[in-house]
Amino acid sequence: MLIYDVITVGAGPCGLACGIEAQAKGLQCLIIDKGSITESIRRYPVNMTFFSTAENIEIGNVPFISQGIRPNRSEALKYYRKVAAFYQLKLKLFTTVTGIQKENDVFVIDTNTGETFFARSIILATGYYDVPRFLNIPGEELPHVSHYYDEAFKYTQTKTLVVGGANSAIEAALDLYRNGAQVTLIHMMEGLDKNGKYWIVPDLENRIKNNEIKAYFNSVLTSIDEKNVKVRRHDTDEIFTLEADFVFLMTGYRPDAIFLKQIGIKLEGENLIPGINKETFESNIKGIYLAGSIVGGEETAKIFIENGKLHAFPIIDDIVSKLNQRRPSL
Repeated sequence: MLIYDVITVGAGPCGLACGIEAQAKGLQCLIIDKGSITESIRRYPVNMTFFSTAENIEIGNVPFISQGIRPNRSEALKYYRKVAAFYQLKLKLFTTVTGIQKENDVFVIDTNTGETFFARSIILATGYYDVPRFLNIPGEELPHVSHYYDEAFKYTQTKTLVVGGANSAIEAALDLYRNGAQVTLIHMMEGLDKNGKYWIVPDLENRIKNNEIKAYFNSVLTSIDEKNVKVRRHDTDEIFTLEADFVFLMTGYRPDAIFLKQIGIKLEGENLIPGINKETFESNIKGIYLAGSIVGGEETAKIFIENGKLHAFPIIDDIVSKLNQRRPSL
């Protein structure tokens, strides 16, 4: 039976960084992901540009060369795949972890393929992009409604509704508008997120001022049907109807709290912050570590690739230290 020193769940940039550091320290490491390498980035909008500069999201001391100061989605996908190949990381892709139990000093990892893996330590680097923030309103499950935005060309000459006021909503609204869609924005706050990418917030504000994009602030969606949505204003409680061929609910994402709780990870407060050792990133379950944005719970704006990738160093140092303590008795 092969027992890995460490199994990392999640092949995003932070998971890859953990695998690279584990390999550098001589550990046997397997990385498991339910999708492809950097699956979340693959699912980003086709024309997305990162907020960070290329050097800030490099991993493994491999230079990231991009055409502009800020890389785009395609450049990032090529870069991370090249890094994984360069380090010959051992990957098990399109494999979903369905359960983790500890038997004596070994973790048993069950998967949807029927394969079982064994490890002395586990790193959870699953991010938060897989679980949208649902509005829990009638019609949210309809086929023309999506929590993810891909590209604009499909929606030319259609009436599109974008819900949200942060980066993803702003970028979707601008991209749709510039590719011939009739765009309406709904946001529950008084205005757009001022912490958004500084080069897109004024752009959308100007489109709204020019009435090129219609916006309703202090407003929430209450229901969706095949051709219309109902909207309620916070300040007046007025309810009105808008036509919409397609609806994009860009309301954010959250870590998979159900999965974490099933494993036994303790989540604290209304933001479901995992309880961890702040120096080693070890959870309340000895031998299970958390890396990347999952550490922030629902406070997803605190941890990005540039600081999440750094979690790999203290985590692997702690795993190595504990393995060295145990080896005489193995």
